[in-house]
Amino acid sequence: MLHVEADPPAELSDGLGDLVRAFPHRMRTAAAGEPATVRFTPDPGLVRGYATIADGAGWRIRYDRPCDAYRALGTLAGGNPHQAATSFETLGVMIDVSRNAVMRPTTIASLLRRYALMGVNQLWLYLEDTYTVPGEPLVGYARGRYTADELREIDDAAHRLGIEVVPCVQTLGHLEQVLQWPRYFAFRDTDRVLLAGAPEAYDLIGRMLDAATSPLRSNRIHIGLDEAHGVGTGGYRRRFGDRPPFEILREHLDRVSALCADRGLRPMIWSDMYFRLGSATGDYYDPRTEIPAWVTESMPPGVQLVYWDYEHTDPAFYRDWIGRHRDALGGPPVFAAGVWTHHRMWAQLPRSLATITAGMAAARDCGLAEAVVTMWGNDGTEGDLYSALPGVQTFADAGYGNDPGATTNTAANLLGSAGICLDDWIAASAVDILPPVVPLPTEPAAAAWTGNAGKWLLWHDPVLSFLTAELPDGLAEHYRALADRLTAAADRNADDAPLAFPAALAAAVADKVVLHQRTGPAYRRGDRDEIREITETLLPRLVERIRRLHAIHRDTWHARNKPFGWDVIDRRYGGLQARLDHLDRLLRGWLDDPTRPIEELTEPPQVAIPEGAHTRCLTHARVASPSFIH
Repeated sequence: MLHVEADPPAELSDGLGDLVRAFPHRMRTAAAGEPATVRFTPDPGLVRGYATIADGAGWRIRYDRPCDAYRALGTLAGGNPHQAATSFETLGVMIDVSRNAVMRPTTIASLLRRYALMGVNQLWLYLEDTYTVPGEPLVGYARGRYTADELREIDDAAHRLGIEVVPCVQTLGHLEQVLQWPRYFAFRDTDRVLLAGAPEAYDLIGRMLDAATSPLRSNRIHIGLDEAHGVGTGGYRRRFGDRPPFEILREHLDRVSALCADRGLRPMIWSDMYFRLGSATGDYYDPRTEIPAWVTESMPPGVQLVYWDYEHTDPAFYRDWIGRHRDALGGPPVFAAGVWTHHRMWAQLPRSLATITAGMAAARDCGLAEAVVTMWGNDGTEGDLYSALPGVQTFADAGYGNDPGATTNTAANLLGSAGICLDDWIAASAVDILPPVVPLPTEPAAAAWTGNAGKWLLWHDPVLSFLTAELPDGLAEHYRALADRLTAAADRNADDAPLAFPAALAAAVADKVVLHQRTGPAYRRGDRDEIREITETLLPRLVERIRRLHAIHRDTWHARNKPFGWDVIDRRYGGLQARLDHLDRLLRGWLDDPTRPIEELTEPPQVAIPEGAHTRCLTHARVASPSFIH
């Protein structure tokens, strides 16, 4: 137990108060007359760094900035006192609060306290439409949008911890949630892309900029511009005629950056569209990409580029792409790493840690001043974003990696910042990483693994079972063993309790795999005894395990997120339950009358994905049915 001095430097007073109240089992404020075991002394000579030094019976933390002090406290709480500095001016975290799950401000504040103990000093809120725009009631309609007061609440919580909040909005692509409504049909280029060049679009963008930034202290804003696929091909072409996409993008950026300048805002954009448009194949990572010189020359002053890359494990690739930003786009970018939370129920941590480590090493080698780690929620944010905590700790440790001794014990640092066991949280990634691959960051095959079997095996249609032709051997045993390990770990302490969710997922998927593997073959060989065992034992047990998983998922969602968006996940569970009920009815009907065929089970599944569906990252829509419904 750390006893924090009762009268710290004023710049730390509010933040330390929040931390000791949040983590009373790890630290508290020294009582009157009680010696403090942790004291703080500002030291500007420790440029962007800290030193934790033995001081009598306790410790003295010397620090440059508040974020350095809080990181030093976190590493001390984990039993890893040391001295370190960072070459980065900002180390940020981006939370996706637009893909169905909108975190409650109290949840964000809870995460911010953990991030502060890691050394994070910037929070990006990814807001596609989930913020209130005065006069636009359909922006964020029924989606849990933040009010201005809620954004102020988040900003205040961050400010107390020395963390800057930066809004991330969209001003071209990724606006399908807004453009779906008839009120905005005139604003469409495509279903997802805003109509560049239209005066009414810039009036809307201006009010969006005001709404996103006015509740916050920062004058920085991310204006998106990524993945605007099809720009110029729909409403733009009908209204303005054919134009090269580069020209449309350049003119649009000119106008949006001017709106930012009028408001004293410093904009950032994702850089991928420049690389995609310069590629003959539209590939972001095409080494043959050629960006015309006039594009570089026409880049508006003051617009900062963000290079996002969550894919590569070789620092040389990142160094090459950072160099391309400097050479072709006029300056050093902000580097954005990623924790692999998208399209899954639990973060794929071995891949996350490997890509983050490689990317941050390159960013440091190239002298970049700013870095951020992202957490995306594609396909409904089904997963627990708390599962990304080891990835954020790894990112922050890499950021403070100038001193070789500073990042040798990420497990200890994570214990100090979040109170969780690194090994067990990484092990939970085995809901997706399947045998014989071992879920370790040092295992190249685990770092390369992108499949999300834990998610798609849960949602896969239990009747048609159309993607199960080549499941690996030993899969059910793998999930049973994982469920046992995670259940024990979740009971260890309150901080590790989130492991109950992947434990319940593993238990359900273990039985679901058996159902897929046994039902069709048993029916096709006419094995009434096995079908009876499936209906009397396996199916009821699976249904009960899915109900338990559903309950854990529901309770966790509503504790951490606004209720909006849960309807999507609820329907997924409801659809799965309906299909299990249908399968039970089919099997019992066949047992009563073997002359009545089950047409859905007549043919064995085909090899639809040659490398095996278990190796792929698949969406709910892809696995719930073989039919595309438009």
